[in-house]
Amino acid sequence: MNAIRKVNRRNFLKVGVGGAAGLTIGFALPETSRLLAQSAGSRVFPLNGYVHVGADDVVTFVLAKSEMGQGPMTALSQMLADEMDCDWKRIRTEFAPVDPRLYGPLQGTFGSMSIRTGWDPIRKAGATAREMLVEAAAQKWGVEKSRCHTEGGAVVNAENQRLTFGSLAESAAKLRPPSQPTLKTASQYKIVGKSVKRLDTPLKVNGQAVFGIDAKVEGMQYAVVARCPVFGGKVASFDATKAKAVPGVKQVVQISSGVAVIADNTWNAMEGRRALEVKFDEGALANLNSAEIRTMMAEAAGKPGAIARKEGSGESALTGATKKLEAVYEAPYMSHAPMEPMNATAHVRADGCDVWAATQIQTAAHGTAMQITGLPPDKVKVHTLFLGGGFGRRGGDDFIREAVETSKAAGVPIKLTWSREDDMTHDLYRPASYTKFTGALDAEGWPVAWHTRVGCPSFAGMQNGVDRAAVEGIADLAYAIPNIQVEYTKADPGIPTTYWRSVGYSQNTFFTESFLDELAVAGGKDPLEVRRRLLANNPRMRAVVELAADKAGWGKPLPAGRARGIAVVNNIGSFNAQVAEVSIDKGKLRVHRVVCAVDCGQVVNPAIVEQQIQSGIVYGLSAGLKGGITIDKGRVQQQNFNTYEVLRIDEMPVVEVHIVRNQNAPGGIGEASTPTTAPAVANAIFALTGKRLRKLPIRNEDLA
Repeated sequence: MNAIRKVNRRNFLKVGVGGAAGLTIGFALPETSRLLAQSAGSRVFPLNGYVHVGADDVVTFVLAKSEMGQGPMTALSQMLADEMDCDWKRIRTEFAPVDPRLYGPLQGTFGSMSIRTGWDPIRKAGATAREMLVEAAAQKWGVEKSRCHTEGGAVVNAENQRLTFGSLAESAAKLRPPSQPTLKTASQYKIVGKSVKRLDTPLKVNGQAVFGIDAKVEGMQYAVVARCPVFGGKVASFDATKAKAVPGVKQVVQISSGVAVIADNTWNAMEGRRALEVKFDEGALANLNSAEIRTMMAEAAGKPGAIARKEGSGESALTGATKKLEAVYEAPYMSHAPMEPMNATAHVRADGCDVWAATQIQTAAHGTAMQITGLPPDKVKVHTLFLGGGFGRRGGDDFIREAVETSKAAGVPIKLTWSREDDMTHDLYRPASYTKFTGALDAEGWPVAWHTRVGCPSFAGMQNGVDRAAVEGIADLAYAIPNIQVEYTKADPGIPTTYWRSVGYSQNTFFTESFLDELAVAGGKDPLEVRRRLLANNPRMRAVVELAADKAGWGKPLPAGRARGIAVVNNIGSFNAQVAEVSIDKGKLRVHRVVCAVDCGQVVNPAIVEQQIQSGIVYGLSAGLKGGITIDKGRVQQQNFNTYEVLRIDEMPVVEVHIVRNQNAPGGIGEASTPTTAPAVANAIFALTGKRLRKLPIRNEDLA
C-alpha cells in the first residue's frame, strides 16, 4: 500500500484518466475470463471486459469500482445501458476481479473519480458491444449493418424484424471488436440524465447485499487483534494462557500489528483478547499530546516554507499595502468513522489466497496479499464486497494485511473484525493543520495580495518540498488576486494519516473561504460581491455562487436572530457553492437551512447527485461542529461516538440542492459539498455575532 499511497491524485487524473480513454483495457478478454463466463452451461457470453450478455437477454455489467453508497453501480450502468441500448430492466452488475489488463494498473474507487474516469471507457464498452451485436444480426439476416439499429435490448432491421441481444450474444462474442465505435451524442441519451432508481437499494433492503462484515467462508474462524495503543509501538511480550482458556478460543498468534486472538465467533475472540496478557513497547510517541503537536505545526507555519504557488510579487506585495490583515486558522485530526468498522476475510493456502473485503483500492489489497504470501498475481483473488462507508479509509491496506497474516499463521480461513474502538483509535486520520494568512487591500478595499504558510503533515508524497494534498484548496485558489504566495512546511509528529473525504479541501476551504470573508469585511464589501468580482474570469464557479445566493435570498431580510454565510469551492472537477442560515439561541448554534448550487458537468443521475450533496453536507457539518481527534500520551482520546460525535437527526438542517445542467465533462460528486459547509456556517456566525471563528470544530462554548 505504500506504493499506492505515493500515487498523486492530481497526476493520476492527468495520466490515468487520459490513459484509460486511449487504452484497450476492458475490451480485450483473456481466455480464462471467456471460459469462466461460459462454464457450467451458463450460456453467458463476454463481449468485452465490462459487458457479458446472457442467452436469457440479461446484460451483466462487470463493475471495476466499489459501491460504498455513492452510486456508481447505478450511474455507470446507466452510461453503459444508454450506449448499448439494452433493456434497463435486464441489466445486472457484478464486481470485477483485479485485472490490470482489463481495468488498468490502479483499480479502485477514490477521489470521486468513478464517473469522470469511467465516462469514456464505459460508454466505449457499451458502444462496442452494441456494434458487435448489430454486426452479428446483419450477418444472420444477410443485410448491411446500416440497415439495422438497436432499441430496447434488440437489433431491428429495416423490415422491422427483431433479434434480441441474448439470441445474438454467442455470435457477437466471436467477432472482432470495432476499434473506434461511434458514441452517442447527448441528444440521444434516454437514461443518462434521468433519476432512475438505484440498483443497489433493493439488494440492501432485502438483505441480498453482502458487505465486508457479512462475509462467510466455509470453515472460517474469527479473529480480533490486540494492538499497541500508542502509534508506532509494538509487542514486547505476551502470555496467551488466560486467553486460550476462554471458551471458543482456538489460537493466539503474533502478527506484524499485534497479537491476533482466533475463536469460533467474534464475541469469543473479543473475550479472549480481554483475557490476553500483553506488554507493549510504546516507542518514541509514548508522551506525545495535542498541545505538542500544535506547537510543532505552529513553528512550521511560522517560518518560510517551500513555494507551492507564487504569482505577481508574492509576499513583497504586502509591503506598503493600504491595509493588511493577519489570521491563523486551525483544524484537528479527523477520523473517517464509517458505520461499518474495518474488517476483511482471507483464506491463505499453499496454492492460493482469496480475500473478501470492502475495499476502495482492489489493487492495494491484491498487492498486499501477494507480498505477504509470496504468491504470483494469478494465485491471489480479491472479491470486492459492498462497503458500509469508506470516505478514503478503505483505501488503506492495514485491515487486509491483518486478515492475510492471521490466516497464513493459523492455517485456516479467517474473518477479522475491528471493534468501533479499534476503528477510531487505529484509524489513518485526516491530517491536522495550522495555517497563517496575511492579506492586503487596495485603497478601495479590494484584495490585492494573499500570502499563506501551511504547517501540516505529509502523506500523499512530496514534490519540490510540497505535499500537494496539504495545500490543495489554497495553492489552487481560484480568486483573481494579483499577488499570491503559498508556502508549505512539513510538520509530522508521527500520527498515521491518509485521504479523508475531500482531502486537503476539507480544512483548507474552511480556511480560505473564512479568510476571504475577513478581507471582504475589512474592505467594507459584501462577501458575495467580493466573490463575484474575483471570479469574473471563472464563469462556472461564479455561476454557482450567484445561483446559491439567489435561491437563498441573499440580501433579503431574515427573521430576527438569523444570518447567512456563503462559501464556494472548485474541487474534484465540480463547482459547489453553499449559503448557510443560522441562529444562536441561549448559546446553542442551530443551522436551519443550507442552500447548495452544484455544477458537476454532465449529470448522469440527478437523484444520486442530490443524495451525495446532502451526504457531503452532513459529513461537513459533523466535522465542522462535532468532530476532532485529540492525542494524550500517544493515544487517541476519542474511542466511540459518545466522544467523537456526529450530527444527530434532529440537528440536520433543511438542504436545498440546485443542479446546473450542462454538457461539460463530468466532474466528481461524492466529495464535492463536504468542504463548503463549515465555512458557510462560520461566515454566517460572524454575520450574526461579529465573532470570527478560526478553529474547527465550532463548539457552542466558542460562541459566547
